[in-house]
Parts: sequence; structure tokens; C-alpha cells
Amino acid sequence: MKQLFLCSYFAGVKNLFKQYASKKQLGKHVLFIPTAGNVEEYRGYIDEALQTFADLGFQVEILDISACDIETAQAKIFQSKLLYVSGGNTFYLLQELKKKQLLSLIKEQIADGMVYVGESAGAIITAKDIDYNKLMDDKSVAEELSNTEGLNEVDFYVLPHLGEEPFVESAQDTLDTYSDQLNLLSLNNRQAVLVEGEEVKVLEDK
Repeated sequence: MKQLFLCSYFAGVKNLFKQYASKKQLGKHVLFIPTAGNVEEYRGYIDEALQTFADLGFQVEILDISACDIETAQAKIFQSKLLYVSGGNTFYLLQELKKKQLLSLIKEQIADGMVYVGESAGAIITAKDIDYNKLMDDKSVAEELSNTEGLNEVDFYVLPHLGEEPFVESAQDTLDTYSDQLNLLSLNNRQAVLVEGEEVKVLEDK
């Protein structure tokens, strides 16, 4: 059964994830992909996500897919039972995933029971296509990205950081531009969407 935990800001939903991990009896090893942050000036949220996993007793294995070969990336993901994909630039992230031919493998692993945790960019790529995110992310950093087709694991389009600085304007612009065309699911920094099979639930961290 498909199991996804998608959020805007992982450190902001720490309690929700703690409950989720306990309920799902997740193992304590997580494969952590920080690659989306490579092209961003501010990467504090990656450190915060690492700290959140550490606080919850997880062993974190970091895998920067832009810095390893195809065989290593595929082998690590194939072995993973819990995969976390960080925030950052969504287009760059998708470019690097496609360069290492990882989209179909991630889909296969999700179908096989791997739990997928996505924060911001990591949540956005679960949609059918990520082009709608061009108002929030700079597309030009992904010059080698030939198309914007995502994982296509969900029938909605995550819109992270609604009402949250420094994304207030770009998130609202995205909502205004695409709400009539796409099934947008907006999240603030204390909300997460849980996908279990065909069931979708939005929860808020207390």
C-alpha cells in the first residue's frame, strides 16, 4: 500500500511524524536526500530536518544524488524502507532524479511498501507535473531538465508554505494562478498530508 508523508516544513510537523512513525512502526533508519538544497543560498531547513530525525532517534544516511553515480543512488534507494526528500529547488531536484533514472525506481519502491517522506520540493514532485511551481522556484537552475513530469503518485498538487514567510506572495500567486486548473492542496508549515493507498488526510501539528 502506498504510504506518503508530505509536508511544507518537516521540523514544523515533528510531533505528527513522531506519531506517524510510532503508528507505522517504522524502522529507525532513514535515507535522507538533501539534493534540492544544493542550489539554494539558505539551507537551514535541511539542518533542522536532520536534527528532527536525530531527536526522534533515527539513524540518518545522507545521499546527495547529484554527487554519486547511478549505481550507488539506485542501490541505496532500492535498499531503503524509509526515504526522505528535502526541500529546496524543485526543478533542480527533479533534474537530478531524472539524470540518475530514479523516478521509476522510487515509484516501484513506494508500491513495494517503502514509506516516502517529502518536504516542500520533496512533496511537490509527487504530483503528475511540477511546472505549476515555477512561480515559487527558479526553473533556470535546471538547464538539463527536458520535461517537468513528476512521480505521479498523487492526484493533487502540493502547494507548500501558504501564508508563510518568505513565500507569502509566491504561494498566493501560485494559488491565484492555478486553483481553477489544478487540484491544489495547500499546506502551511505545521500541516502534513498523509496518503495511505487511496486515502488522503491533512493533519495539523499541535
